[in-house]
Amino acid sequence: MKDLRTSPWIYLKRKAHMEHITFRPFPVRNESFDGTGKPYRGAFWLGRTSGLVDETGNPTGGLFGTAVATMGMLSTAAYVLTMDMFGPIADNAGGIVEMSQQPESVREITDILDAVGNTTKAITKGFAIGSAALASFLLFSAYMDEVAAFAQVSFEQVDIAILEVFVGGLLGSMLIFLFSAWACAAVGHTAQEVVNEVRRQFIERPGIMDYSEKPDYGRCVAIVASASLREMIKPGALAIFTPIVVGFVFKLLGRLTGHPLLGAKVVASMLMFATVSGILIALFLNTAGGAWDNAKKYIETGALGGKGSDFHKAAITGDTVGDPFKDTAGPSLHVLIKMLATITLVMAPIFL
Repeated sequence: MKDLRTSPWIYLKRKAHMEHITFRPFPVRNESFDGTGKPYRGAFWLGRTSGLVDETGNPTGGLFGTAVATMGMLSTAAYVLTMDMFGPIADNAGGIVEMSQQPESVREITDILDAVGNTTKAITKGFAIGSAALASFLLFSAYMDEVAAFAQVSFEQVDIAILEVFVGGLLGSMLIFLFSAWACAAVGHTAQEVVNEVRRQFIERPGIMDYSEKPDYGRCVAIVASASLREMIKPGALAIFTPIVVGFVFKLLGRLTGHPLLGAKVVASMLMFATVSGILIALFLNTAGGAWDNAKKYIETGALGGKGSDFHKAAITGDTVGDPFKDTAGPSLHVLIKMLATITLVMAPIFL
């Protein structure tokens, strides 16, 4: 029961910290430096709380204690999902208000709701990565047990002082950064395609500007839908095949050097390093993106010169960078962490 009580408390601590950083009235100073420095510190505190969950759950009940702590965190799922829905609804409401040319007073209200929605989304993304951390720890333990069962030897520790095992861990951390880079690049490529399409329509349909002609909205939607699926092929293939290739290559190397479990150890190291790196990077991306977005909204309320000021231009730049951070790379990392753990668990026998 202690584990069940601890994990919701940890979640509330994470929630309070996320709200402090991403809430709209949070002071906007030095967009680039504070916009990265505070999320880095946030990753430290939020990562610490995730480790505290494991540390309090494991000694009191072993893996069962950690499983109960995971259940305790997931017990708030209905509340978290509700908060997650708030953000897209408020964001779309703002878009509808702007496209329908409603009075500025209406847009001011939707901007406030949108800012609150960004905060709730940041909270739910922190929850997602926290639950992924706990689930990955359980899957990693299951992987160790499965290797021991198939190899008929004890497999409880992984020594990263072994060069090959350390290289596997390095590959795991590199995987997180490469996956994030490809995810952000996919957003940039797709956005450029949409910009080119909008320019084409403005040239071919000049009446769009005075509302005498209707834009081809369907074309932009089709570009985004097809490009989003196409651009995710590389990151998806990277997540699926990297642990398999690494495990198989080091398995062959282990046979040549007389270390039969080398492949399994290298994959275990890769999984551990990828999980730790993924948790911290995801926390940073989620928090930084939400903070940059709400910084722009704060200035648009009239603070620091309001719209059109140099502060506003800097905030728009930060928001442009923050959107793929908080909406693409950050949320996808918790999926990557779980996928890596699942793949290594399923494919464990081929690493022996």
